[in-house]
Amino acid sequence: MSSDNCPVYSSFFGVMGATAAIVFSAFGAAYGTAKSGTGIAAMSVLRPELIMKSIIPVVMAGIIAIYGLVVAVLIANGFSDPTTYSLFKGFIDLGAGLSVGLSGLAAGFAIGIVGDSGVRGTAQQPKLFVGMILILIFAEVLGLYGLIVALILNTNGSNQPAC
Repeated sequence: MSSDNCPVYSSFFGVMGATAAIVFSAFGAAYGTAKSGTGIAAMSVLRPELIMKSIIPVVMAGIIAIYGLVVAVLIANGFSDPTTYSLFKGFIDLGAGLSVGLSGLAAGFAIGIVGDSGVRGTAQQPKLFVGMILILIFAEVLGLYGLIVALILNTNGSNQPAC
């Protein structure tokens, strides 16, 4: 490859991909945790025995951040030598980071809203618990889709020849 394919700024895009992966997914996880946590706190005033059962949305929101961490670490491990880091690889890593980060942000929002309403509703009607869990699983899968796309991008980007 020529040096035109490995400009000095190409690693910037990879670093921004790693940053986007962890920052956006952590924002989603934080929102999901905070929103679900307020629902748990409000519900536990009347039904304190349901606190441990209602912690599931908080755990699921935390998993979203793990997805972003995994992709950020994979991207960061690709920075062995900045002189051989191609512009193509930088764009691939940016796409991978944005994929997992933004889908994690959306999943965190969904988990937070469903978790808040779900634990409050379950406190009043225990039959809602299974439905809440199913909806939370579907919300969590949104983040998993972003992780899968990011892993595919990262794997395919690694197969490209270096500069």
